[in-house]
Amino acid sequence: MSSDLFNLTDDHRAIREAVREIADREIQPYAADVDEQERYPIEAQKALEASGFSAVHIPEAYEGAGADAVATVVVIEEVARACASSSLIPAVNKLGSMPIILSGSEELKKKVLPSIASGESMISYALSEREAGSDAAAMRTRARADGDDWILNGTKCWITNAGISDWYTVMAVTDPDKKANGISAFVVHSGDPGFEVGSKERKLGIKGSPTREIHFLDCRIPGDRIIGAPGTGFKTALATLDHTRPTIGAQAVGIAQGALDVAIAYVKERKQFGKKLAEFQGLQFMIADMAMEIEAARTLVYQAAAATERGDANKGFLASAAKCLASDVAMKVTVDAVQLLGGAGYTRDFPVERMMRDAKITQIYEGTNQVQRLVMARSLLR
Repeated sequence: MSSDLFNLTDDHRAIREAVREIADREIQPYAADVDEQERYPIEAQKALEASGFSAVHIPEAYEGAGADAVATVVVIEEVARACASSSLIPAVNKLGSMPIILSGSEELKKKVLPSIASGESMISYALSEREAGSDAAAMRTRARADGDDWILNGTKCWITNAGISDWYTVMAVTDPDKKANGISAFVVHSGDPGFEVGSKERKLGIKGSPTREIHFLDCRIPGDRIIGAPGTGFKTALATLDHTRPTIGAQAVGIAQGALDVAIAYVKERKQFGKKLAEFQGLQFMIADMAMEIEAARTLVYQAAAATERGDANKGFLASAAKCLASDVAMKVTVDAVQLLGGAGYTRDFPVERMMRDAKITQIYEGTNQVQRLVMARSLLR
């Protein structure tokens, strides 16, 4: 009987060790300052790019590491354990580039993907608008053909790492009469004429990762920057989310694990009523529940990532389930971690209050958890 039954490979375990060491040494020491100053975690970007972990998912054919989906979620989880803002560097590089990997022409892949693989560039994903959040098909950004070029007009919002990234995957309406089947996907560069980045959102958490609007004012891009055929953009956007929702699950698992690690260290040291907090059974039960829920979420995230890698029929269900469970667990675990640290947990002297604030967004972005439940129910009731 195989000893590798239901197990991570040696490569996956080696990646975890390598990323954890980098995160502990070069990312975690700056995490509090990144949050406090609301500044981009440049130290993390440099460390991840130098070690080749900023976009491990890019295939070898485009000068990438060619890491599988499970390896990618392991990288994101380990970075998030140290700093959630920093984990959006590998996560959003996958989100932004996945439409190109799934549906782009060979020429477009060769134009964009190697620069992301090398760390020379980063890429963001632009689907949402102010009036088109969960209802993404209601978007108003337009693209029209003009000779060999496309002209884009409109505004996208909630764009993670906008202003840092130089490539943007953008969904825009090319045929308004066809509704969702009239949406196309494009790759825009920050240097394209008519492209502008808006002001930074003031957020509850993930403050080190800038979130901005991006504006297209008669933004002209070459005709070969369309991803796939016109009208296939929305299908590509949904297919992308099947691949990337497990990465949000991984981010959530990492945040939760980081909070549990801090809480365990604290209760082993802190004394009340003449004994360590760790000796009180009520607190032991909290710790046990936190760890149990993290393990369940982690297993589901890896399972979902593996399903997307294999192209399993139920990959969409598992992707939504993993994102939903893991983010709910992260919220619960970080709230409990604050509770276990008591008054200290409520101060910025300890990282758990930051982790609690960071965890909240994992229940919201890449589809709210209410939308995930809709997706799951639809796939079950089809």
